[in-house]
Amino acid sequence: MSKPRMAVIAILIVILIIGGGALLWKNGWSPTAEPAAEPIVETAETPQPVPEDTEVEAPSDTPKSLEDLLKEYGDMPLIDAHNHDADGSKIIQDKIEMWTRMGVDSVVLFGAVSEPRAVHSDEMSWQAYRQNPERIIPFFSGFNLHEPSSLDVVKENLEKGFFGLGEIAAASTYSPVLSNVPWKAEDPMDGYLPQIYELCAQYQAPLLLHIDPPSGIAIKKLEEAAEAYPDTVFIFAHANAYNSPENIRQLLSKHPNIYADFFAGFTALNPESANTLEDFVPVMREFPDRFVLSTDSGFGLESEENAIEAMYRLIDALNDRELAEKIAYDNMDALIRNQPATASQQEAIRKYGEETGKAYDLTKLTKREANLILIEKELANEG
Repeated sequence: MSKPRMAVIAILIVILIIGGGALLWKNGWSPTAEPAAEPIVETAETPQPVPEDTEVEAPSDTPKSLEDLLKEYGDMPLIDAHNHDADGSKIIQDKIEMWTRMGVDSVVLFGAVSEPRAVHSDEMSWQAYRQNPERIIPFFSGFNLHEPSSLDVVKENLEKGFFGLGEIAAASTYSPVLSNVPWKAEDPMDGYLPQIYELCAQYQAPLLLHIDPPSGIAIKKLEEAAEAYPDTVFIFAHANAYNSPENIRQLLSKHPNIYADFFAGFTALNPESANTLEDFVPVMREFPDRFVLSTDSGFGLESEENAIEAMYRLIDALNDRELAEKIAYDNMDALIRNQPATASQQEAIRKYGEETGKAYDLTKLTKREANLILIEKELANEG
């Protein structure tokens, strides 16, 4: 073959190689390219692009609004187990309207704590109860636990129909409100408190005790009281305030007659809280029958409404309807519902039955039922 002919053939081969490479490059091949992926076949599960005008559901971790919480849990029975709104400066009717709007069914009501002014608060609590017996659970705090007369006051009020004692300043070093009240105790075994514990056991009435700090000698004395009076129910007021879940766990594990009043607003909203609501959920699961929920009338918060909202946020954090109902309502209700009618109530109802010709089974009557009968009697006489 002649050299010119060979040159022509070589040129043609080069042209073919360059042209073929260009065609491959155009179709996505390169010397370092990965093998082409399998073609995507769309199925029902294949993610589709979201049109711009389509609403995308908010992430699940977006905080629920109060409206959302009320819609989800507003039908759940709820007791505020610690409320100071019997203070003379409060208008109970306004509070009742707010409680109704916020889904609060019942309120453990008292006012001032361990000082002379509490005597008047106790009267206000009782009057609020007479007017709203299905809503109010009256407690009292107006007695000087350093005087023997305190035993008379406690017995008289429990006989009358009060359901419990509290809030009692059983120890206070740092509280800006209670550290200087004249009728406070130095510790939960001070003054006539031991005899008062005995009375409470007889009447099956719980005590709501303020104790600060939640450590040291004050807690040791609370444990001493719980051991010495096993039939008395002690409710540790705002037990989560400046306290850890582990401390509460240890206390409840050792003493079956100690309950924890959980002030959700402190943990959720007070910047001085070192914990979150979720931190307390495990111990609540461990002791489902020993927690109650409260607002403490929104102490240290912007409003009592904020404190109620925090209660709902705790309920939401529990993520367990049955457990939430126990803590929100059942545990406190059981402490009230199971109290028997007192001797004074039974005698008054016996006489009322004779006057009206009505028959009452006094052997099974509870304090709550007896109160309703006697309130009906009083209102009838007033009318």
